[in-house]
Amino acid sequence: MQEKKNILTYEGLKKYEDELQELKVVRRQEVAQKIKEAREQGDLSENAEYDAAKDEQRDIEARIEELEKILKNAEVVDEEEVDLNKINIGCKVKLLDVEFNEELEYKIVGSTEANSLKGKISNESPVGKALIGARVGESVAVETQAGVFTYKVLEIQRA
Repeated sequence: MQEKKNILTYEGLKKYEDELQELKVVRRQEVAQKIKEAREQGDLSENAEYDAAKDEQRDIEARIEELEKILKNAEVVDEEEVDLNKINIGCKVKLLDVEFNEELEYKIVGSTEANSLKGKISNESPVGKALIGARVGESVAVETQAGVFTYKVLEIQRA
C-alpha cells in the first residue's frame, strides 16, 4: 500500500526541515549530555534525572522519525503557480460567513500543516473540502457537526 502524500507549502516544508535539523543537531546532543551526567551520579535504578532524560530521548527520536516520514512523502505546492480563478491548496481566501455577516480569512493547506488557530485549514476538512474549486462570488454550503454554514467567496489570493 502506497503511503499518503503529505501536501505542504514551501513555508511548511521549511518549518519541518528546520525542526528536524534542530532535533538532530541540537536536541540530541543536549539529551546525550543529560544522560551522561545522570549516569555519573551512580545508581540508575533510582535516578529520576536518568529516567527523564531517557524519556526525552525517546520523544525526540519518535519526532525525528515522524518528521522524516512527513518529508519523505512530501509534495510541495508551488504557491506561485496556484490558479487564482478558483480556490486550491496554497491560496489564501477571504470569505463572508453569511449567517453572522462576518469576514473570515483562511489559508488552504495540506492536512499535515493545518492549524485552525493560525487560520490554516486543511483541504481535507469539511470547510476546506467544500471550498476547493469555488470561485469568487460563489456561495458554498458546508455541512459540519454544528450544522450547515454558508460562505460567500470574496477574494482569492496568493498566500
